[in-house]
Amino acid sequence: MKQRPQSPSQPQASADLDALASALCGLKSGAEVRAFLEDLCTPSELESMSDRWKVVPLILQGATYRDIHDRTGVSVTTIGRVARTIELGSGGYRKAAARTHRHQS
Repeated sequence: MKQRPQSPSQPQASADLDALASALCGLKSGAEVRAFLEDLCTPSELESMSDRWKVVPLILQGATYRDIHDRTGVSVTTIGRVARTIELGSGGYRKAAARTHRHQS
């Protein structure tokens, strides 16, 4: 990822992320979120995020990394990173997966 000559301070970076989260929360439908993401992200960024998201339910179901790779084509390295984030991250993957599952049920 391209680095800026001077990164924003931690408080500024946190405020910027909060502003982005607020923008997402203000959208009313999946179609609106998709349009926003398509405008915000490059095709490569969208593919990377989609790959990470598609392996979350499989990791939560206990599938092996190799099985997930065989089923999705996502690299074992990416699968490992997602699994580590599920265990050590902020809980966003689990919360989103639980809410998505409820809406699909």
